[in-house]
Amino acid sequence: MTKTEIFNFIKSYFFITLGLFINALGWVAFLIPAKIVGGGVTGLSSIIYYITDFPVGFSVLIINAALILLAIKILGAKFAVTSIYGIVTISAFFLILPQFITEPIITDRFMSALIGGAIAGVGIAIAFINGGNSGGTDIIALIINKYRNVPPGRIILYCDLGIIASSFFISQSLETVVYGYVVMAVFAYTLDLVIEGAKQSYQLTVMSTNSHLIADRITTELGRGVTCIKGTGWYTKNEIDVLIIIIRKHDKTKVMRIIVESDKNAFISQAKVAAVFGLNFEKIRY
Repeated sequence: MTKTEIFNFIKSYFFITLGLFINALGWVAFLIPAKIVGGGVTGLSSIIYYITDFPVGFSVLIINAALILLAIKILGAKFAVTSIYGIVTISAFFLILPQFITEPIITDRFMSALIGGAIAGVGIAIAFINGGNSGGTDIIALIINKYRNVPPGRIILYCDLGIIASSFFISQSLETVVYGYVVMAVFAYTLDLVIEGAKQSYQLTVMSTNSHLIADRITTELGRGVTCIKGTGWYTKNEIDVLIIIIRKHDKTKVMRIIVESDKNAFISQAKVAAVFGLNFEKIRY
């Protein structure tokens, strides 16, 4: 492995770990103390915890073990490795965090549902973006998303409906079910919001007398493609090379720096792109 590959590998697992920590924090600090049942394996594990006091971390680990076989068969060994890492890591966080968070941070159940659902959604989104997951319904969502262009948050939303509804038979409380659906909705919305934000792409149209230099630097320094078309400035009647560049959100600052360093007088138009399909972007799924 090259230094760049090693760095990217370490960075990826760092953010996967961070995301899983944030997800577990949302549950341990807000949802479990308020006795709110969310969705997924964690929601199912919390139901088991409320009935038997069996630790959520162990339940998450046991239930997810069966799903690993499905991940290996459909998504491959590499995904299985990240799944095992994610399951073990989040299970560990569920066992460790309660040692430090022994009292509810807030007592209002509705606020606990909103804050806990949002924090958990952000955490799983960070893990998803970096190729990780926490097992459970995440695996089902990623399997479907592999073949169909359906947002993971929506898939998880559908999977969780039954789990949350089943909490009524345990708590005999319609209020608990309603809070669970609040968590589910906030979680799914936050998950899709963060993921779609990370996938945001831009189209830059650049007109410059140093177009070739700009194109060369973007290609060599960032590894991004550039399309060059011939244009004519109607006021000057001079021919000019117009660059069309499609980039991810995280590349925008670097591209703008290259353009300004190459030609301070460059004319640039920027537009958000709803979706980009093709090499280095999204695969067409229908």
